[in-house]
Parts: sequence; C-alpha cells; structure tokens
Amino acid sequence: MHLTILYRGPLASCDLDCPYCPFAKRRDSAEQLRADRAALERFTGWVAGGPEERLSLLFTPWGEGLTRSWYRRALVELSHQPHVARVAIQTNLSCRTDWLAEADPDTLALWCTYHPGQTPYDRFVAKTRRLAELGIRFSVGVVGLPEHLAPARRLRAELPSPVYLWVNAAEGHRYTDAEADQWTALDPLFPFSRDPHRSAGRACRTGDTVISVDGAGTVRRCHFVPAELGNLYDGSYRAALAPRPCPLAVCDCHIGYVHLETLPLYDAFAGGVLERVPTPAARAAPPPVPAPLAIRRLP
Repeated sequence: MHLTILYRGPLASCDLDCPYCPFAKRRDSAEQLRADRAALERFTGWVAGGPEERLSLLFTPWGEGLTRSWYRRALVELSHQPHVARVAIQTNLSCRTDWLAEADPDTLALWCTYHPGQTPYDRFVAKTRRLAELGIRFSVGVVGLPEHLAPARRLRAELPSPVYLWVNAAEGHRYTDAEADQWTALDPLFPFSRDPHRSAGRACRTGDTVISVDGAGTVRRCHFVPAELGNLYDGSYRAALAPRPCPLAVCDCHIGYVHLETLPLYDAFAGGVLERVPTPAARAAPPPVPAPLAIRRLP
C-alpha cells in the first residue's frame, strides 16, 4: 500500500509578517519549540522504523519549518529512506539552501511561496536558481491579491520556464472573469483555485490512501475534518482506512481538493502532487474545471 501523510506538528511561528496570514510574526516559546522538535523526531523515527506502507510525506506547518534545524535534518534523513517515495514541505524559502546538497534530489521536493513585500525579490530568485542547480524539484507560487500581480508577472518572466508558478486564490476575494484571466495567464491551473469545490458526499482519497497526522500522532482524514481515525504510533489508524465520501460542504484549499476523485488533479499533477508540480501536458492544456462542482467564493 502507498500512503500519503500530511504532517502538521505544533510549530506555529513564522519569520514573515504577511497581513493575510494569522500566524505572521508569531513566536513560539522555547518550550513550544522543544515540543515541536520532539514531535517531529518521533514522527521521523516512526517513518525510519519501516511501517507497512510505502510513504509519501508532505509537511504543512502553520509556521516556517525550514528555519528550524530539526526540519532540515528530518527532510534530509527521510529523503534517503528507501520506502519514502517523496518528502516535501511548504516553505517561504527564507532559509539557507546549502543543506539541500545532503538530500536525495530524487526524493526531496519543495513547495515554495513568494510573499511580495516580505521577502527581498532578488534573494528569493537567487535561492530558486540554487535549487535548480542542486537538482531539487520545486514549485513557486503567490497569493492572488491584486497588489501581487506585477511581482508575480516579474517572477514568471525570470523563473526558468520548467518551474511551475502557481497562484492561490486569496481568502475571501471574489474574482471577476477579467481578473481571473490575468491570473490564469500566469497559472493555467488557477481556475481550480478560483472557486471552492462542492465536496459533500463526493469521493475523496483522504481517509483511505491519504491521511493527516498531528504532533501527537492523531490521525484524521485531512486537516479540515476533525473526526479522528486513530493514532499513528499504536497502529490503530490502519483499521479505519477505507474509501469514504467527504463530509464537508465545500473544499477550498489545494492540499484538500487535490485529493477529490471528482477532480482531474491527480492526472494533472502526476508525479508531483505533494510539491504541486504539474505535468508539462497539464500546463500546456489544462483540464477543464467541472462546472457542477465549482461555486463562487463569497466576497
């Protein structure tokens, strides 16, 4: 069995101050950081212990993980585990990049977000070039706010063409067709992010081949459904793994709706679901958004 795990530990601190993020400039206490480190080391120890499943791992911390040595070390170590097919993390790329030379570039990948006004542009672009030199798979993206359009266009023009630039629809922002067209010109798959997707009663891989794990090892089907399926460390989650429909009315986050079986995104991102890297074919001819599943974001 191949199991995808989205891990989110206690870490909630970030070094940036984005106005659209509730965790901007939040500081974890020394005690909280120790707890996060211990939780991560327990998780990586479980993975290294050789569970029954072949694994793909995505770290989705509320804060910025790669400024912490234990996340960098975990990614390197996990990238060399023979039963780990992919290990990736969401990051603002404010960290140094030299540590990546120790990782297996065939396994490790990064999902990078550029935050205009928070990160020096030239420094960010220089780091993406270093990732390319090291052979690290990565995507780069922005939040689709009007003030981010010009920086995003500049970024698209200066990134190597093989690097995918994704755009996340801004929370609570309603896009006119003209606005959406501007973002789609940068990200051909933006229409999937533009509007939430109806998900209630529809088939989803979460809870079956995809699970969410927190710092205590509690297993849920995804980050957005609070019902517990068991615990990772005592193995009780295994008996609960099964196909099941989504219980929520809508899903509006990429790390959630990418797993909906009613959307064509596993084909669009084949080989790059966790790091958000689509196939060249999907970028050239993106699949249509199923109209019956899309609803407008509220203003």
